Amino acid sequence: MSEGQIRDCKAVLQSMSLIVKQLDDVIRKLDEADIKEMLTKIVSADRIFVMGAGRSGFVGKAFAMRLMHLGFTVYVVGETTTPAVKEEDVVIAISGSGETRSISNLGKIVKDIGSTLITVTSKENSTLGRLADTTVILPSKTKTDHDSGGDLERSMRGDYTRNLPPLGTSFEITALVFLDSVIAQLIAITGASEAELKSRHTNVE
Repeated sequence: MSEGQIRDCKAVLQSMSLIVKQLDDVIRKLDEADIKEMLTKIVSADRIFVMGAGRSGFVGKAFAMRLMHLGFTVYVVGETTTPAVKEEDVVIAISGSGETRSISNLGKIVKDIGSTLITVTSKENSTLGRLADTTVILPSKTKTDHDSGGDLERSMRGDYTRNLPPLGTSFEITALVFLDSVIAQLIAITGASEAELKSRHTNVE
């Protein structure tokens, strides 16, 4: 496709507006009691493990990085240097559907070990949602949600009024914003300074 064939960027701007609206909707629906439970478990944890698959896994890695900057002992499940999970550990699972096979299977193992499981998902009654000691619900579209092609057909006809970002993007962006906001609360709780966070930032890139 040549540059001259791109007539406008309507879908870009409308998708951004829909993402902002989605975030606003989620903020109003969040259960503060669940967030407080999550924060309490994180603050009291000796070690934290974060897991997610695909793009949710990338969100998890971003969250783990910030936890490390705050001074927490944190690992990403699946990395070669990640140690064994123990009973006293806290494991945070990120999955829009709550049914991602690899992550839900790991969630069962976590509970068999006796560790604390926190799930961030959009589906309360999912496998991970039911397994978790604490479940934070971020109501949003996931890659398993469909409307029989209605949105796709409208997009093909140039009608973006109901266009949504593809697949699980809505959940992943919402999870990223939520978890970065959790970091903001943890900064307030711990009293960490910007200088302290910078001191733990990698210097061997």
